[in-house]
Amino acid sequence: MPYIFISTQIRLESGPTNVGDEFSDPSIMSYLGARKTTMLGNNFSEYHVDDPPRLVLDKLEKIGFRLLSMTGVGQTLVWCLHKESE
Repeated sequence: MPYIFISTQIRLESGPTNVGDEFSDPSIMSYLGARKTTMLGNNFSEYHVDDPPRLVLDKLEKIGFRLLSMTGVGQTLVWCLHKESE
């Protein structure tokens, strides 16, 4: 999977950080220490870590991901990263 999105709520810059959806690469999620959860009322799962986004971005850079863009959507901060295919 060459793309990954991470996000957090504006008031939660210190964590937790959303790091993936139910289709994310399990090996990357394991590397990040993410846990898969399903919020009450949702019909999909997400991966979360307690780390702040900065630490997640640092970890992803170490395994070859590069930041493509960052934006704010309402009260959410979103980062899009990409890893070149080998």
